[in-house]
Amino acid sequence: MISVIIPTLNEAELLPATLHRLQANRAPNEILVADGGSRDETTGLADKAGARVIHSPRRGRAAQMNLATTAARGEVFLFLHADTWLGPDALNQITEALARPGIVGGGFARRFRSSSLFLRLSCAVGAWRSGCLGWFFGDQGIFVRRAVFKQVGGFRDWPLFEDLDFSRRIARVGQITMLRSNVVSSARRFAARGAFLTTASDVWLTVRYLAGADPHRLGRKRRPSGIAAHNERPSGHR
Repeated sequence: MISVIIPTLNEAELLPATLHRLQANRAPNEILVADGGSRDETTGLADKAGARVIHSPRRGRAAQMNLATTAARGEVFLFLHADTWLGPDALNQITEALARPGIVGGGFARRFRSSSLFLRLSCAVGAWRSGCLGWFFGDQGIFVRRAVFKQVGGFRDWPLFEDLDFSRRIARVGQITMLRSNVVSSARRFAARGAFLTTASDVWLTVRYLAGADPHRLGRKRRPSGIAAHNERPSGHR
């Protein structure tokens, strides 16, 4: 069984559509919504849709996802953003991929819900990056065997790049793979500054992180206020 873990904070607007698309998958699964203290109808909608709600005393994707794994029953974890839609065969693809010897995890190529040609190009670059380097970001849907998750110690409690760091660490354990399904992520994070400026900022932050900058310092410099602090993160479109 695949345990699908979705970290949330005030996601009532977009979570129902994500859950609806997940439920179109026929592979054995359970859905855990790891909530960081939503003040809207997020948890009620999740419960109504049949998901198991895990209330995290600490806010932050890493903390919320790590906590949810302690309650998960599956032998495979899929970490999914609340605004990312999976195709109807995505979970079957994960099952088939992990049936191959040596595969320990991976993620998906994805596109954004946007007509922007620039974002389409950035997704193509992101697919190349994931396919060649095995680097994945959270909005690509990262999956991993439970045993490997425990072996690497889960997500580091970072405000940024906990997803990239995690994918790089599991790649040291075994082979990871990029899958192609109809995976579509929201383009809301580009609304404030536009696709080009947001992407340029993300690339610069990523370069600094890869060069050894402290993710906590990068997070303090970048962190917006309110809900956006949870939702607007560097994602895998570079």
